[in-house]
Amino acid sequence: MNTTITFEPETLTVEDDLFEEILRAADVVGKIYGVENSELSITLTDDENISKLNKKFRGIDKATDVLSFAFRESNEPEIFGADFEILGDVIISLERAKIQAEEYGHSFKREVIFLEVHGLLHLLGYDHTDDDKRQEMEAEQQFIMNRLGILRA
Repeated sequence: MNTTITFEPETLTVEDDLFEEILRAADVVGKIYGVENSELSITLTDDENISKLNKKFRGIDKATDVLSFAFRESNEPEIFGADFEILGDVIISLERAKIQAEEYGHSFKREVIFLEVHGLLHLLGYDHTDDDKRQEMEAEQQFIMNRLGILRA
């Protein structure tokens, strides 16, 4: 997967091993779902910035942990004849990830990768709008996390 990772604000950083793990998770998801030639944008941000996006695009005036914007669900024109698909954007709040990792009693790395996987599944059409869809998405998340070797502990 051709994955671009950006930071907003640019002063945010993550350890090199987490950066590499984010790229690896995208590659594994790409291979599992047959979209390994796709393009993906991941933005690592803070609560302030994700809150603004959440308000602008979802009408919810508070921070959230992850947002996904699927290219195939957008009003952008279709790209014909390309050898790749643009999946879309996943935005992760590192602040939320840290808080949630502490609440759930697992590592920051596990939480960031889980949020990435959750966002990627949304880009691939999974949702949790009802119990059946939620259970299906949770099963896919668990399958991917197991495949990555990233357990809850």
